[in-house]
Amino acid sequence: MKTKLHSQKRALFLTKFFTYLFMVVLSIIIIYPLLITVSSAFKAGNVNAFSLSFSGKWTLDNFSRLFTETLYGSWYKNTLIIAFFTMVCQVIIVTLAGYTYSRYRFVGRKSSLKFFLIVQMVPTMAALTAFYVMAFLLNALDQYWFLTLIYIGGGIPMNTWLMKGYFDTVPIDLDESAKLDGAGHFRIFWQIILPLVRPMLAVQALWAFMGPFGDFMLARFLLRSQEKLTVAVGLQSFISNTKDQKIALFAAGAILIAVPITTLFFFLQKHFVSGLVAGGTKG
Repeated sequence: MKTKLHSQKRALFLTKFFTYLFMVVLSIIIIYPLLITVSSAFKAGNVNAFSLSFSGKWTLDNFSRLFTETLYGSWYKNTLIIAFFTMVCQVIIVTLAGYTYSRYRFVGRKSSLKFFLIVQMVPTMAALTAFYVMAFLLNALDQYWFLTLIYIGGGIPMNTWLMKGYFDTVPIDLDESAKLDGAGHFRIFWQIILPLVRPMLAVQALWAFMGPFGDFMLARFLLRSQEKLTVAVGLQSFISNTKDQKIALFAAGAILIAVPITTLFFFLQKHFVSGLVAGGTKG
């Protein structure tokens, strides 16, 4: 008995030890590059390489230089506009599609869901040439609307599956009870079902908003004018020339990217709550 108890305690200790060890290693992997970026962004003068050093004078000049000496302000505005419209349109389309696939049965339902999975398996890199040809034929090169449409369309297949799965967790009894009370389809969706899936809506909104800030390949292929670039492409130009790298400006611009994303996260975090449906019906 004592041997068994000792073995259980030892197993519990090892589990906790390796769990905390994994968390510490993961934290270092995440925090270390962030510290390098912060230290480079606030350094005075030219920074020759990315390095973790808190010595020397710290200043905010690099942030002001971004908006006075470069086109970062235009890049930032461009990305915000693209990200906002991508978020709004994608959340609306994905929510309606997910609800439709979850609650209704129609011809081609299973086939279209399978098609979404197949489309999602094709990497973006494989479609770059096709996107470029489409943009050329539609005279849409260097146009925000085309890039935004690609971002929206690219997020529909997998996110529709996710929304459908989340709608499936909402008991169908709620729909049937509302129908008995005389509620129509739109009222059931808007007033009863939609409030219960707010956590997934918040996640979808955050993902869609973050996409344009982190994408480089599509924006690099489709946008040509310097003043029309997004922040990811614009920042890359700071370090592309090995003889004249603007590392401090790059680091400062990378930090500013986190501002709108973090703001949206804190605005939506109250909706990141699971289990809202658990008490929706009696067992």
